[in-house]
Amino acid sequence: MSAARASLVTEPATTAAERRRQSLMMRACRREPVERTPIWLMRQAGRYLPEYRAVREKVGFLELCKNPRLAAEVMIATVERLGVDAAIIFSDLLPILEPMGMDLEFTAGEGPVIHNPIRSAADVARLRELDDLDPLGFVMDVVRATRAGLDDSIPVIGFAGAPFTLASYCVEGGGSKAWLHTKSLMYRDEPAWHDLMGRLARAVSRYLVAQFDAGAQIVQLFDSWVGCLGPADYRRYVLPHTRTALAEGERRGPVIHFATGNPALLPLLREAGGTVIGVDWRIDLDDAWRAIGHDRAIQGNLDPAVLLADRATVRRRALEILDQAAGRPGHVFNLGHGVLPQTPVDNVLELVAAVKGA
Repeated sequence: MSAARASLVTEPATTAAERRRQSLMMRACRREPVERTPIWLMRQAGRYLPEYRAVREKVGFLELCKNPRLAAEVMIATVERLGVDAAIIFSDLLPILEPMGMDLEFTAGEGPVIHNPIRSAADVARLRELDDLDPLGFVMDVVRATRAGLDDSIPVIGFAGAPFTLASYCVEGGGSKAWLHTKSLMYRDEPAWHDLMGRLARAVSRYLVAQFDAGAQIVQLFDSWVGCLGPADYRRYVLPHTRTALAEGERRGPVIHFATGNPALLPLLREAGGTVIGVDWRIDLDDAWRAIGHDRAIQGNLDPAVLLADRATVRRRALEILDQAAGRPGHVFNLGHGVLPQTPVDNVLELVAAVKGA
């Protein structure tokens, strides 16, 4: 092939890659100056959208997650409807547990249920290492299909559950309010706990890298339940494993490390890793950024319940958060958790317009 011909073949791909690299979201993750603050929303494709509810009337949740074409279409349509600056893949935290030997079911009205929970060292020993990612190939296909259907200015975000949150589901057998079984195993049998967390951390690391390899530009780690711990327990029982889960991904691209429930953990989240630290609404954004350090980007942090108020309140509260960010490079606007099912769509559109117009 001639040099001229080779240039014609490779130039479009290089240009596309550069457009993705220079998107608002990617630049904010790198703490570079941007023309405006980028915004995306956790659970932005969800039950508050009538289009999504129409799809779910025909398809079960796990079935939708495992249908790459339909999962990508749901997210692409949502991004176009809302006008957000990034697309997180449509998936769930828990399918990673199935090839590791957990019997997972999503039940109507009850959410995820694990029928063979882990309660002892012997139970931990049966949890398989995730050496083969082929059973999760549908997730990589969702990444590819979502990437293929979006403009290059919209990064695709892959994600995984953090080791502690996955461990909590494994031990509790589902959601929990007190995490009694989880903490009991953690305190009663520390070697078994670290064995469990190590297996999960290695699995999450491989999973995030695979999503980067499939075409995600960013990944996010969700530690949805870790706020039930205090700082000392986080450092002893969680931090080393979260660091393992994140380290290899950080060599591939921006990693958002998001945890909820306890602002006292923020300096430890930074220590565990992450290009961007996600913050919930339990602390003001400027206070959170000082706790984390201004050499890290920050994501957040409107209370999702604000979107249940009137549109004037939504706009006012969004602008207050932007004022707290004070134009410092490295802010990604998001909610402090996912969009609530009861949220009016017009209020979400108002939020996006307020941030984009500020």
